[in-house]
Amino acid sequence: MDTARKETYWWKRAKIYELYIDKFAGSIQGLIENLDYFSKLGVDCLHILPHYPSPMVDDGYDISNYRGVRDTLGTPDDFQELILAAHVRNIRIIVDFVCNHTSDMHPWFVQARASRDNPWRKYYLWSDTGREYAMAPNGVSDIKESNWIWNEATRDYYFATWYPGQPDLNWDYPAVYEEMIAIMKFWADMGVDGFRLDAIPHLVKREGTNCTGLPETHALIKRLRRRLDEGYPQTILIAEARSDIATMKTYFGNGDECHMAYHFLLMEEMWAAIRRGNTERLKNVIEDSLDIPENCQWAIFLRNHDELALGLIDPTEHRELLKFLDADQRYLYQRGERTSVRIGHVFKGDRTRSLDALKMLYSLPGAPIMYYGDEIGMQNLKFSPDIRDTRKYVRSAFDWELAKRQLEDPESLFNAVSKLMHDKTAEIVHKEETKE
Repeated sequence: MDTARKETYWWKRAKIYELYIDKFAGSIQGLIENLDYFSKLGVDCLHILPHYPSPMVDDGYDISNYRGVRDTLGTPDDFQELILAAHVRNIRIIVDFVCNHTSDMHPWFVQARASRDNPWRKYYLWSDTGREYAMAPNGVSDIKESNWIWNEATRDYYFATWYPGQPDLNWDYPAVYEEMIAIMKFWADMGVDGFRLDAIPHLVKREGTNCTGLPETHALIKRLRRRLDEGYPQTILIAEARSDIATMKTYFGNGDECHMAYHFLLMEEMWAAIRRGNTERLKNVIEDSLDIPENCQWAIFLRNHDELALGLIDPTEHRELLKFLDADQRYLYQRGERTSVRIGHVFKGDRTRSLDALKMLYSLPGAPIMYYGDEIGMQNLKFSPDIRDTRKYVRSAFDWELAKRQLEDPESLFNAVSKLMHDKTAEIVHKEETKE
């Protein structure tokens, strides 16, 4: 394989680390100061969770300015410095791109909700009855009863798949597409290596459908990909779309949609294999996952910043797995169908069991993702009856005291995971050299 081709497909061999800047390092400058941590761990790509200005109703997924940086984190110049410093260490940077919705504090929506004749209303979805798109999923059914949210100023409703403060954009309006491609180019010009497309299946809504993964949405992804490829051929798109394997493959298109997609079913099956103590069924899942375009790759994971969504496996096993993961049923989400737990919490701090789970992850084909803190066995935030959104239990501050102790201990979980990652790199290099 020639060098240019290997470089083009860098995402196929990436080892990704997902983090919040503030929770991991306090600020962008703090993250820059700790970049050597990732080199020691064996990471070559950071997935930065939302860093944009935001009222923080949903931990930054409610964006009020797509071209900015949250004041508490630093400045755009700081972010540029982070990218450059990471690239010097051969670490790439992926950012979250929340393209389904904005914050209700975004200037677009502030103007849109002011009056019915405001031109910015076209950027969002409105209804006089609040009855349309009845089959669309409610992303936070524990928090709100309906996706239609009353707007007093205009005496009608706006559509919000997630929190009421996160109005969905109207992707049928051409200006929304043009705004979003301009924003992607802004960050790509800064040097960002990829975009995680948050909630990508929900872009387009159509009456009489579940408004999920519609053909019009795939057409939009293809258009975004074409425009991005024109100037940034090595900047990638990652689909966050939870579904069965066949449906997930559609987000690769013919190699002309997303470069990567999160493998949610594999995550569920890995946890099921851990519970059973038997990995036999994983073979079928992996076999069914192999037929994807050459320039595409699965993003594989055991944990991320959200709850563990477990609805793709058998219903009986689903219930058993929920009990295994969350024995006290304290961290249930989406009316008890899912749960929010860290790896370290599941295994009650047992180093061996945590390591065995991560060994499984790093042994499978795909680009593995480490969620911040799992490499040192961090557990859930202390339980509080005041927390309704249980995802917050897995979004606590990084435990630097624990990390520093483990860095100095050759028998620690950190050093064992570091070996896993470096061995994974060596394995990939060997395979590429063998092919040549």
